[in-house]
Amino acid sequence: MRIIFFAGKGGVGKTSVAAATGIRAAEMGKSTVIMSLDVAHSLSDIFDLERSLLDQNRGKPLKVSKNLWIQEMDVQEEIENNWGDIYKYISSLLSTTGLDDILAEELAILPGMEEVSLLLYINRYVRDKVFDVIILDCAPTGESLRFISIPTTLEWYIKKIFKMERAIAKYVGPVARRVYDVPIPGDDYFDAVEYLFHRLRGVDEILTDPQVTTVRLITNPEKIVLKETRRVFMYFCLYKMSIDAIIMNRILPGHINDTYFRDWRKSQRQYIEKAEKYFSPIPIFSVNLFRNEILGYESLKTLADQIYLKRDPLKRFYKGEPYSLIKENGEYRLIMKLPFLAKEDIELNKLSDELIIRVGSYKRHVLLPRQVAASKSVRATMEGEHLCIHFGGDDHGQEQG
Repeated sequence: MRIIFFAGKGGVGKTSVAAATGIRAAEMGKSTVIMSLDVAHSLSDIFDLERSLLDQNRGKPLKVSKNLWIQEMDVQEEIENNWGDIYKYISSLLSTTGLDDILAEELAILPGMEEVSLLLYINRYVRDKVFDVIILDCAPTGESLRFISIPTTLEWYIKKIFKMERAIAKYVGPVARRVYDVPIPGDDYFDAVEYLFHRLRGVDEILTDPQVTTVRLITNPEKIVLKETRRVFMYFCLYKMSIDAIIMNRILPGHINDTYFRDWRKSQRQYIEKAEKYFSPIPIFSVNLFRNEILGYESLKTLADQIYLKRDPLKRFYKGEPYSLIKENGEYRLIMKLPFLAKEDIELNKLSDELIIRVGSYKRHVLLPRQVAASKSVRATMEGEHLCIHFGGDDHGQEQG
């Protein structure tokens, strides 16, 4: 099984590159599905299908060629299949605020429902070995980061909040129903949440296993785009996802000598050189700007040839690990690759058996092994682009005689 994420800023060519990679994988004989994480789906458009994908297939995989399927979520279908009792409770809760029933039903489609539905598909496809290759066409940066944080967030909610919330609803609910007209969630709601989490179990291990899943970042040789790429690179590292390639898209070809493009080409060369310094030793694949719009199977196949040349697109092009936990001289060290950051950009807290790492507006909960969690002291240092967290000060979980 192989899973490849294609991520980056909006408009850099993620869908085209993802589709091209899927075509190359399918032509190698691998059963391949390309899945869209973007609410503004465009896979059917990039393959130049005559009708909208949602009109044809209601969010199910659609075969477009031998060994190749594409899939875009239909949130209404997913609500019926995955969210039943949860959706009913949220819409009934919103109705009590005085909203029209139809508006309440629309607002009950909360952010994250589509992403969770996609995670359910990924988990099932891997578990049941439905496809050999899953290609993920990510949404722009912010939504992609929300997607990869969902498994950790749900696990934290189930472990820390869910049981307490269910107990409160059970014992306080009968009294609250007599006093307030706000609906209290019942067993159907909590059973649905628990079942949903059960179906997601293990997906975080799939996404963070570098033997299975890697990320490829799409960028352009422009200042703002490159800055965004550095940011998303760091956040994917924070969530322990392995990045194995950078694809530098839309480079002006060398044969263009018009004076109109002279400064543009010079600027592009400067940003390509900066990218090589930023992301080394991760390989950068260069892709020239096409003369015409990339549209349809043959055009995408040409794009794949330019990206990968004779290379196997399913190969893991870089094998560095974003996390490592080692023990030296009786002290445990958690080493995280967090490039482009200074120590003051990172906030650390240890709560029981969790290490909470906050970078900007994103927060990562890292569950610590028992021996490490028992440490009395925690300190951190920045060593180049690596955050080193030192745990020490006790017997690290050894039993006392």
